[in-house]
Amino acid sequence: MSLHRKDTDSAFEGAGSKAGLEIWCIENLRLVPVPKSSHGKFYTGNAYIVLKTVLPKTGPAQHDIHYWLGNDTNKVDSAFASDKALELDAALGSCTVQYRELQGLETGKFLSYFKPCIIPVEGLYSSHQGHLNGETYKFSLLTCKGDHVVHIKEVPFSRSSLNHNDVFILDTASKIFLFSGCNSSIQERAKALEVVQYIKENNHGGKCEVATIEDGKFVGDSDVGEFWSLFGGFAPIPRDSPSSVQKQSDTPSVKLFWCVCLNHPGFNNAISISFGLHLKTQITTQGKLCQTGTDSLNKKILETDKCYMLDCGTEIFVWMGRQTLISERKTSISATEDFLRTQGRSTGTHLTFLTEGLESNIFRSYFDNWPQKVEPKLYEEGREKVAAIFKQQGYEVKELPEEDCEPFINCRGTLKVWRVNADELSLLPVPEQTKFYSGDCYVVQFTYPGNERDENLFYAWIGRRSVMEDRRDAISHMTAIVDSTKGDPVLAQAVEDKEPIQFFLIFQTLIIFKGGMSKRYKKFIAEKGITDETYDGIKTALFRVQGTSPQNMQAIEVDLVSSSLNSSYCYILQTETFIFTWIGSLSSTRDHDLLDGMLELINPTLQPISVREGSEPDIFWNALGGKAEYPKAKEMKQCVEDPHLFTLNTTEGDFKVKEIYNFSQDDLTTEDVLVLDCHREIYVWIGCHSNVGSKQQALTLGLKFLEMDVLVEGLSLETPIYIVTEGHEPPFFTRFFEWDPSKANMHGNSFERKLAILKGKPHNLEVPTRNSWKAYSRETTPNGLRSKSVISNGLGRSGSPASSVSGSNSKSSTNQLFSSPTPIVRKLFSGSPHGSADESSVSAGSPAAEPRSFSQSAGFIQADGSGDCVNLLIYPYEQLSVISSDPVAGIDVTKREAYLSDEDFQDKFGMTKRAFYELPKWRQNKLKTSLHLF
Repeated sequence: MSLHRKDTDSAFEGAGSKAGLEIWCIENLRLVPVPKSSHGKFYTGNAYIVLKTVLPKTGPAQHDIHYWLGNDTNKVDSAFASDKALELDAALGSCTVQYRELQGLETGKFLSYFKPCIIPVEGLYSSHQGHLNGETYKFSLLTCKGDHVVHIKEVPFSRSSLNHNDVFILDTASKIFLFSGCNSSIQERAKALEVVQYIKENNHGGKCEVATIEDGKFVGDSDVGEFWSLFGGFAPIPRDSPSSVQKQSDTPSVKLFWCVCLNHPGFNNAISISFGLHLKTQITTQGKLCQTGTDSLNKKILETDKCYMLDCGTEIFVWMGRQTLISERKTSISATEDFLRTQGRSTGTHLTFLTEGLESNIFRSYFDNWPQKVEPKLYEEGREKVAAIFKQQGYEVKELPEEDCEPFINCRGTLKVWRVNADELSLLPVPEQTKFYSGDCYVVQFTYPGNERDENLFYAWIGRRSVMEDRRDAISHMTAIVDSTKGDPVLAQAVEDKEPIQFFLIFQTLIIFKGGMSKRYKKFIAEKGITDETYDGIKTALFRVQGTSPQNMQAIEVDLVSSSLNSSYCYILQTETFIFTWIGSLSSTRDHDLLDGMLELINPTLQPISVREGSEPDIFWNALGGKAEYPKAKEMKQCVEDPHLFTLNTTEGDFKVKEIYNFSQDDLTTEDVLVLDCHREIYVWIGCHSNVGSKQQALTLGLKFLEMDVLVEGLSLETPIYIVTEGHEPPFFTRFFEWDPSKANMHGNSFERKLAILKGKPHNLEVPTRNSWKAYSRETTPNGLRSKSVISNGLGRSGSPASSVSGSNSKSSTNQLFSSPTPIVRKLFSGSPHGSADESSVSAGSPAAEPRSFSQSAGFIQADGSGDCVNLLIYPYEQLSVISSDPVAGIDVTKREAYLSDEDFQDKFGMTKRAFYELPKWRQNKLKTSLHLF
């Protein structure tokens, strides 16, 4: 429902064509573009239009429109902003989501555009001068509320404004004070430090002192004395009185209203027949809100030629059908705003305006069984159909590259695979590592060279037809091995048919047979009288071939019937006497190459008979039990949206989820547990200072997140869950961020880290920043491929002998993982009670990580850290530690730390050598002792 160009404000010309922010200020009832240099500076007397445009990797542009109203904005400008937001929406094809933003009560999404904060400026914006006439610097006292996005509010410069719950910033001409209430959180204090840094750079040109004041501590600190002197001297802050605001229910009453113009011609009839429901009415100045009398909400209620208001308590949505007029939309918005005023609703109630087809996740969550969006984007569907038609006509169509199929880790690693066999783990020989059975469960360990150290990645693979006891033990055994492995490995659970792409990439080739080899599986099918379908190399079998490259290809044994075929794939049909390769009409040349590769692995002895779809001989159909219908349409791949980041709050038994918009690495705060929802898999990230003490608990939280399905995207409980710990993030996780490794290696809580940065303490600035979304391609991997092994495809990895599990390497924080049946196991797999696993039966673990190798002539340093003289060799930390199994000889044992490289020193001590040697001697010795260097 786009407007004609003549009906669109000229200020909107070209709006939304580029990614990023566009802002207009309303000045004398006209739109004035705000230059980028002034983005984030909002005047309290003005109204603004803010357009956020995102250009995803696939699909059309996405737009969010926010109109921001300052506390001193007049009603005329407010109404004008609302109308212009609708006009901009129409100009963009009615494909936007609109938000009303009130000063001090902005949504988290809006604030995320202007990190670290918005500090409104009193007065009016002037497009000619760019700032308020006569604007002068003055003292100000600000409250900071929020942990990932922060609301800033100026309060009276008075001691009575302070309290124990909030964080305050006192900005003076020469110094900025940060006062932290004793009940404020570490995350809030850390976020407030970002605001301090912002004020220091923007208000003081980066030249002013910063002092941190802790509530309740006022003795022996000159900064504390100076702070209280500005308030006329110290006096106790009174305890806060209990809040008079009633705690709102977690499940607010939800009401749906139909919005109608009073002069709508069909209004009288509609009242009597609409939905066949009893209606209550709320009259407003410009329209009427008619409450539906239904207790349950269904998408079918929403008619495309009407507007609706959904009242959810603290948030109100206005839903506008595609066939509604601009005038009807304006009326519905006015009616909703009048409703808020007449009902005496809180000014903090958020208003969101949605167009049919662009419903937000929160809005959809209030409706029963809202249909899932499984259809591909229109232009992608058309592209696929055109390609399919050309292929059926015999033309060769160039394949578009697959997304997210590059290995983001170095694939020159070591693979070990165990099969769960009753209470034991059976280590598979190297030639058998790439052959799985659907009736079994496996534990996989992949050790690969990371950034200056070996990293480990573990999977518990759950066969689709495996028994419950094996499924439970797979996770128990995996976590037992993880517990005995050095470092902090990444672990994941993957169910057959739901494997993440990274799982296939570490195998390169994988064959999944029907049947199983485990004792429990054999016992189960014998008791049930089920025929044993376990593949033995002779039986007739049908395999579907899939993948993207020779480094990522699989053969999956499927049911031996014609209906298992699909025109989008290639298949291998093997009998005792012959072998067919079946080429689907919609398969690609890439699929044909994979077919040849898998054929050599499944049966390299028989000469294959190549059959194209439509030219099959009778013997082919007879082997499949006769010809039958099968899918012949092109398989459409669902458009994968960008990932979403959420914080998990598990205090006092509650489980609350909150999305972090426009996230960055800085949002991974060490006190938090976060979930990165990538739709095909999720990552549970555990901060070092979080209240999650084990990976078992993290798996439980991941499963709870899947159950909630926050984005209403139909997440399966079988979605792969990765567990990632702070400081050990793998590249396939960090690719979603602009990653700075030095930030990941800092010490202390989030407040201490931010304070160190603010005070100018360097943090590995020489470490290069990893580029976002950069994969390890064949060109960037040494030799392009992994080292050779006896795996038959010639692209394997080096083998590794099994070693005993060593309990001495266990981490104290995780040494009780799965020592008994665990909640996550029970929740993942319902069934009979889980018998305790005998952990002593784990036959092999991870080899000890080998120390890094350094060149003996890599560099020299002086013992005091100055680096001015050539004096000492550089050695790895593993050899310098007093508990090293391979200690270096011939060094000054009183200055072990001096032999570390600059990078290792920064990593271990969190500071430079020069800063370290400026510390008191007792402080130096204490730090060295904690690191086993003294």
